[in-house]
Amino acid sequence: MADAIVESRYLSAGANRYTAAADWGENGFVAFGSDANVCLWDPTVSTGISHIISGHTAHVRAVKFLPQNADDRADQGGKKIAHLVTGGDDKQLRLWAIDLETRTALCTQMVQEHTEPINCIASLKSAAFAETGSGRCLFVTGGADATVRVWALEAAGQMTLLQTIKTTRKYMPLAVALSELKGGSDGNGLVLAVAGTTNTIQIFTAAMPGGGDSGATIDFTLQATLPGHENWVRSLDFTREKLEPGSDLLLASASQDKYIRIWRIHHGNALSALNAAGLDMSADSLTPGNKIHKLTVGTGDGAAKYCIMFEALLLGHEDWIYSARWSRAASDGRLQLLSASADNSLSLWESDAESGIWITGARLGEISREKGATTATGSIGGFWTGLWSPLGETVITLGRTGSWRRWDYGTAEDTWKQNFAISGHTRAVTGISWSRDGLYLLSTSSDQTTRLHAEWALGAAHSWHEMSRPQIHGYDLNCISVLGPSSFVSGADEKLMRVFTEPKAIARMLSRLTNSAPLTPETEAALPDAANMPVLGLSNKAIDTIPDDADLSALAPDFSNPIGADRTAPDPATFVRTSALANDHPPFEESLSRHTLWPEIEKLYGHGYEISCLAASHDGRLVASACKASSLNHAVVRLFETRRWTEIRPPLQAHTLTVARLRFSADDSYLVSVGRDRGWAVWGRKTGKTASEGGQEGEEDGYELVQANPKGHTRMILDAAWAPAVKLGQDSQETVRIFATAGRDKLVKIWLRKPGDGSQFELAKAIPRDHPVTALDFIPETEDGQPLQLAVGTEAGKVSIFALAVKLDGSSGEVSVEVVSTLEVPNELSLPKAVTQLAWRPVREESKSTEELAIAGEDGSLRIYAFKSLRGG
Repeated sequence: MADAIVESRYLSAGANRYTAAADWGENGFVAFGSDANVCLWDPTVSTGISHIISGHTAHVRAVKFLPQNADDRADQGGKKIAHLVTGGDDKQLRLWAIDLETRTALCTQMVQEHTEPINCIASLKSAAFAETGSGRCLFVTGGADATVRVWALEAAGQMTLLQTIKTTRKYMPLAVALSELKGGSDGNGLVLAVAGTTNTIQIFTAAMPGGGDSGATIDFTLQATLPGHENWVRSLDFTREKLEPGSDLLLASASQDKYIRIWRIHHGNALSALNAAGLDMSADSLTPGNKIHKLTVGTGDGAAKYCIMFEALLLGHEDWIYSARWSRAASDGRLQLLSASADNSLSLWESDAESGIWITGARLGEISREKGATTATGSIGGFWTGLWSPLGETVITLGRTGSWRRWDYGTAEDTWKQNFAISGHTRAVTGISWSRDGLYLLSTSSDQTTRLHAEWALGAAHSWHEMSRPQIHGYDLNCISVLGPSSFVSGADEKLMRVFTEPKAIARMLSRLTNSAPLTPETEAALPDAANMPVLGLSNKAIDTIPDDADLSALAPDFSNPIGADRTAPDPATFVRTSALANDHPPFEESLSRHTLWPEIEKLYGHGYEISCLAASHDGRLVASACKASSLNHAVVRLFETRRWTEIRPPLQAHTLTVARLRFSADDSYLVSVGRDRGWAVWGRKTGKTASEGGQEGEEDGYELVQANPKGHTRMILDAAWAPAVKLGQDSQETVRIFATAGRDKLVKIWLRKPGDGSQFELAKAIPRDHPVTALDFIPETEDGQPLQLAVGTEAGKVSIFALAVKLDGSSGEVSVEVVSTLEVPNELSLPKAVTQLAWRPVREESKSTEELAIAGEDGSLRIYAFKSLRGG
């Protein structure tokens, strides 16, 4: 195992819902905050997130690539480096050096000048600052401590604080924008716009440092306060009106008042500004809202004069506007403004060439009447940010579900076409379970969703994607287990479990996109077409799909006295068209959240508190479950048989506190339970025959206590895993039973039971770790004579693979377990928070030489790592 290679196969993580938490750099990469991580994604390829960068200790709120000017040239090693600045709830400002070839990132500096979370970051869009000879790149940060701080990235690659600006009236900056001022020989300067939890915008200016003066300072002074907005301002962005030198500067401001305002900054006096704007009126006739504000850059005779005035009001959105960003089309140089709103739409604004009026050139997203209205029906809950590609040919936006949506501009058709993007959980991933054949992975999370991930087979290329969202719930989901080839059971904080079955549309899509064998006609005929969720319910209902050419008016409710046309319009969340999932690519976000639900077929009752864990037997005939408990009455394991969905009584009782994990052995002969009471219990399957095996009607197989150890660890036990049965010799049929337990006492304990009646599980090995151990899993199959492979995850996010050899002493007959090798997953692939669960992928014919491990994290990330040459140990 020393030669084993670890590589990332799939990284899934939802983006943080902050306007400034993502940026699309000139290098082509998108960086976005995800919990305490920063993810790197290239939208031009289908492989999804390429790297997850850890370092922050709390949510990342602000991400910004610094411009690739003179400071971003290749380093001494010849590598092309990009600089990324990030900030968040931990009050830290971090500088990352990203290798653009390997996409690996190194944190080169961390400073903590802000005393509250960092909300926003802005930098100069050009290399103007570096052109002065100072060799620095300028950027600013705004924090919840009501300050704006001005920074320089020095030529040596270090951040230096130049100035701290305290906002007036103590509002919190939510948006900052920075630009250069060029209006002539005396016009070189800098302008800074700041806005946030107030309805005004503050404008600061500063003189450009002298050339060659690397020690020059910046001194921004308040020049104007712009009124007009009626609510908080969420986004600010500068651009040049035209490409010609000396062109006016335009500032776009987006607000919660549902409007976008455009402001013009002109070099010169007020009258020249009016002429530049094409306004035929005198300065004396201006209303207070159109007041022209004077700006000064510099002091004395060399001071440069500017003025700023209100230019245009953009109306069209129906809810808060979170972001507004400029771009200039690479094809014809058109100036465009992209706005993202909570009304589930993106708008692309352009200025009419003849009238100068700003109009909506394109509207992307959802039409208001088709929003879905509620989370229950899969409404995406608004767009939190919108980003342009460097060439202005692609736009992406982030929704409430943490998923990205993407549109590409087609020059020939002159239209924007939607394309698939990436998605992920937005809160801790609490449970994962592979399908029996390893075709797909199910994950469930505290973000109240269950997601299905599978490998898209596109020719010779393969990439992982979210293919279905079977469950969108109203409670935090805690656990999940696959029941059979097309069903699963999940548990949540609602005290009951729900069983789901795969709909026909999803089965066909998975078969088509993964190149797997299609279902038999008999099996497919028994499946429902699709599913939806009633607006006021939590149970997914099976529904029939409708043909694409169906008359939707026939689906409309019959109101005797309808008020308005919208009353009779059918809710798009209540039906699914036949072609909704008949595509040759992974589904888009709106399809995932609306058309890929699985119908619910059963509810399992019995527990009095939130479900803490569950497990389905490998033969799919039993479901074992437990709930949160502080007394003996609730600290029980309940068994449910899946033939009639009834509970097998009495429940299994051996614990005194919450049972944290349940695991069936591979042949279902044993069930192990571990709990917060520091003990474990092993239950053996009863020998009575079931009805299918010739037993009496109503007689079901259950489990009975084989052995209990109330002091298995010195602190609570968090996980357990069964090893595959180990033969004591090549010719022997006797097998050794082994399971492992993981505790907060920083130990992994291996328990062994030798063949023979009356044998007990005894401690065979204790493996110490540096941190509490939170997750375990054995590779389910091993060849005779080969070591067992145990994956171990800790509270610190570290993952290790232990090769365990089971040895028989021929003279004494004693059986022992030894660690023969250890593989530590590299730090750059580790998680910043606890590993919540581990699951090895079932062995598949096409990948026998590679083992794949699914890792669920408290940081909201889901990862699949591939281990090559693992069995060579």
